[in-house]
Amino acid sequence: MSQPTTEQTSRGAAILDRADFNSFLDALTKHGYEIIGPTVRDSAIVFGDVRRDTDLPIGVTDEHEGGHYRLKPTGSQALFAYAVGPHSLKNYLYPSRSLLYRVRGSSSDFTVDVPNAERVPRRAYIGVRACELRAMAIQDKVFAEGDYADPGYAARRAGLFIVAVNCGSPAGNCFCSSMGSGPKAEAHFDVALTEVCDDTRHYFVVEYGSAQGKALFDDVPHRGASENERDAAIDVVRGAEARMGKTMDTSGIRDLLYRNAQSPRWEETAKRCLACANCTMVCPTCFCSTVEDTTSLSGDNAERWRVWDSCFTIDFSHIHGGSVRKSGSSRYRQWITHKLASWHDQFDTSGCVGCGRCITWCPVGIDITEEVSALRTAEAGGRAATGG
Repeated sequence: MSQPTTEQTSRGAAILDRADFNSFLDALTKHGYEIIGPTVRDSAIVFGDVRRDTDLPIGVTDEHEGGHYRLKPTGSQALFAYAVGPHSLKNYLYPSRSLLYRVRGSSSDFTVDVPNAERVPRRAYIGVRACELRAMAIQDKVFAEGDYADPGYAARRAGLFIVAVNCGSPAGNCFCSSMGSGPKAEAHFDVALTEVCDDTRHYFVVEYGSAQGKALFDDVPHRGASENERDAAIDVVRGAEARMGKTMDTSGIRDLLYRNAQSPRWEETAKRCLACANCTMVCPTCFCSTVEDTTSLSGDNAERWRVWDSCFTIDFSHIHGGSVRKSGSSRYRQWITHKLASWHDQFDTSGCVGCGRCITWCPVGIDITEEVSALRTAEAGGRAATGG
């Protein structure tokens, strides 16, 4: 996927009418892409195979609170009137289980098979939110840049085509505007759509982010965008930003976390935390992993798999002599401090994109924005008490 350039990118360049959306999907298929997009399954909006518009969550939105997620009807025919589900691009670019290699045979005669990165299918992802694009860019720093790029990630990343959809329906736990990662997609897409749907009209304002994205529309019915239509798309994004469910003050946040390594807040939060690792599993940027070795009962086949792990599991920090972080408070502190502080030291960016998934899928509703606010409040109170 190409990065956008000034020449390639045209804000609100075209209009895709709702009636022509299947033609858009047909063009993606014609260009050789498998299409992955939002679908409704098991009472959640998750990524799945998309062939026609009817596979999308038409007329469905999602309700997010701390430890709470529900789908409900919108009363409209909008295709993308939801915020985020438990899936993100991480589920595909960095799968939860991936085979590293397989050994077949005996000790005297064996072969080693390594998965062929060239066999990665070409995929188009539709409905990708701005926060997810920022998360992908963060994972690029981890897996695709520097001296130790992951060949599997790089192969999956190189072959994708991204259709972003600017968010018009933020949920109660969203705070992407605080993190500078949404609700409008600014980069890392081939095509970006803004859905305008009301009682009298239903269309998508199209923005091209790459030469491939622009070329795709040679096979899709479209027309030029009027000034009123471009303004309507701007209003959708502005409305989403105004309706963000939460905020996070990020000023000096790295140093705030470092200064409060011994804060009593960690023990208070740990009394609620189940160390279930849900927050890291749904997080679009978390990348901790471990390896699992398996051997067949016959002894002639062995495999090594990389699987997602979490800093919340006690075995994750296990070294000779035991686990480094035995308490729940130390593991929670590790997660939030890495996410908001030491990530800056490693990758020159925050590890949080403000999608709010960690709040929604925490069984007890621990809220990362509230934790940051509590540290600030406690610190300010300490200064006031000492006359600082």
